[in-house]
Amino acid sequence: KVTKADIISTVEFNHTGELLATGDKGGRVVIFQREQESKNQPHRRGEYNVYSTFQSHEPEFDYLKSLEIEEKINKIRWLPQQNAAYFLLSTNDKTVKLWKVSERDKRPEGYNLKDEDGRLRDPSTITTLRVPVLRPMDLMVEATPRRVFANAHTYHINSISVNSDYETYMSADDLRINLWNFEITNQSFNIVDIKPANMEELTEVITAAEFHPHHCNTFVYSSSKGTIRLCDMRTSALCDRHSKFFEEPEDPSNRSFFSEIISSISDVKFSHTGRYIMTRDYLTVKVWDLNMENRPIETYQVHDYLRSKLCSLYENDCIFDKFECVWNGSDSVIMTGSYNNFFRMFDRNTKRDVTLEASRENSKPRAILKPRKVCVGGKRRKDEISVDSLDFSKKILHTAWHPSENIIAVAATNNLYIFQDKVN
Repeated sequence: KVTKADIISTVEFNHTGELLATGDKGGRVVIFQREQESKNQPHRRGEYNVYSTFQSHEPEFDYLKSLEIEEKINKIRWLPQQNAAYFLLSTNDKTVKLWKVSERDKRPEGYNLKDEDGRLRDPSTITTLRVPVLRPMDLMVEATPRRVFANAHTYHINSISVNSDYETYMSADDLRINLWNFEITNQSFNIVDIKPANMEELTEVITAAEFHPHHCNTFVYSSSKGTIRLCDMRTSALCDRHSKFFEEPEDPSNRSFFSEIISSISDVKFSHTGRYIMTRDYLTVKVWDLNMENRPIETYQVHDYLRSKLCSLYENDCIFDKFECVWNGSDSVIMTGSYNNFFRMFDRNTKRDVTLEASRENSKPRAILKPRKVCVGGKRRKDEISVDSLDFSKKILHTAWHPSENIIAVAATNNLYIFQDKVN
């Protein structure tokens, strides 16, 4: 049985792809490191092994509101590497922490005032001055919290994003987005506030936010109404007036009781070039050109066969699942998850798409994933799966793509799968 604490809640490669971090509902962060090539087997690179594990967040209790604050890690974001140490941001619902992960393989010996066990020596016995020396020791990876950014969010944090100036980052909750400087923990600037004066007039919430990859003044945020706003911090300190507003007019023939729920955007991601944004809603992934606001340039059906199942998905709360989406390194393929441990890939150039499955059965090392097909009604071919036999408790919400290679990480409940392109 899976314990709730072990469920993976976020997956993120660092900027080189050498490291891969996962966060879970128990507040832990596990970092995997990619093995270096060995001389005798130059092609056998790419195994990721556990590098460091640490407890990032603990459960807390808000006594003013009588609320438990979960330790679950909502997002992890890496900072680009500047020196030998690695830095990453992790957040739960309320508090963002900056962690430093560094290696130690030497230790100083020969202190003057203490002995080797760390006990203070009796000053009267110290007669000579020693020069401490560094002795080699087994490699140790240490994770230390360098900054804690707390007390700035009334609502739950759903996104953090590092700015391309690497001096600031933002954190977004349901109604507000805050801008932080990495050096300053006790103050942040509120850059978006959509909270109405009267909460009964609340019609939408912020669902995700991200900085532009190259322009440090630009960011986007998505809403539960299926809209995306592009904001420019140069225009005013409070970005309540967006520069661009992306929304697709609703097709009246598709209108149903569930239209509003399934149009809510669960994830928004800039392409690496910064020219496009991708959004994920319950049934589709859309690609928008920053220069065209009235409709997406591409729409991909993730699991259109669920359209007839919305009633039961509403009853079991699955309709509120928040699926993420990712680009590959060259922005030519996009990936997102589905149910039954399926995940989908869409090739933007060939318009081909594939459904793959992350499960124990096909995760033997070097096994080749075979495409899966779901059939709706009528006759079922032997390799197809009926829509009625899909397991909705097995869902792929979190995936990540290596920044430059065809290596992907897929979180299926409490298991992390890493797949890569076949090397001859």
